[in-house]
Amino acid sequence: MLPYFSFAQADRISGRVVDKETQEPIQYASIGLKEEQVGALTNEYGYFQIAMPEKNQKDSLIVIALGFKRTAILVRKSDKNLEEIILEVPKREYLLSGIKVEASKVKPIGLGARSNTPGDGMIQGMPGTQYAFYVKNDKGKKLGLVRTVSFFIGEHGFPREPFRIRIYAPDGNYSSPNSDLLTENVVVSAIKGGAWYTVDLTQYNIVAPDEGFYVAMEWIVTGDKFYTTNFMDTYTPYGQILRPTFEFKESRTWNYTIGRGWSLITLANNGMRYNAMIKAEVDMYK
Repeated sequence: MLPYFSFAQADRISGRVVDKETQEPIQYASIGLKEEQVGALTNEYGYFQIAMPEKNQKDSLIVIALGFKRTAILVRKSDKNLEEIILEVPKREYLLSGIKVEASKVKPIGLGARSNTPGDGMIQGMPGTQYAFYVKNDKGKKLGLVRTVSFFIGEHGFPREPFRIRIYAPDGNYSSPNSDLLTENVVVSAIKGGAWYTVDLTQYNIVAPDEGFYVAMEWIVTGDKFYTTNFMDTYTPYGQILRPTFEFKESRTWNYTIGRGWSLITLANNGMRYNAMIKAEVDMYK
């Protein structure tokens, strides 16, 4: 826990999140107040702003950024001038698992949603929101590298708005998304809506866990826009729309909100569960 800031009274916390070593801005880092359970997302220049704590006299401001260590500072309701602060975050070291090459045949296998017709409804998010679908290895085959991931982007909204791809191991509480398997920022934009949008991930050498893994879409912000919790009650979801599928009898989709963490979506229709329409192509060893 870093020392808290104390400066003239303000009703918000704002500033930039930067790499401690290089001082370069960190894009799309989540900033959350632990007790308040609210948060914000930095824009592509590392800027953010968030309302001061209201429920408690003090709170922990948590910074989570892909590829960096989780960092926290203590903030108090009586703190002053918490504007234009610089939050320095140290890099995190990853131990990459080795890839064992065996004398066996390898072929691609499709996992996840198979339908080309989405179900009724749409999945929208605000900056920092994620929807993660569990790409389960139903056949129990030996898996290799993740080749591609695909998202069915809706025709409404703003299909060409960028989003970030997240890949997680199912090693959280109740097998929720937790450890990042994709440790680099991969931000993409669909060409159009109303169709599958596929992204090639072969260059990242992501080893798929044999039980399966989560593929997530994360809503982000670009340009000079950034999300503030002050607008939580009136802010309209924006960006691309992810379509749902009702192909599975089990709930495989989790939702992430800054400050609140992951929660399993359990909606159903005629016995079939509401899931995000996501799929992946993975190497399979025969």
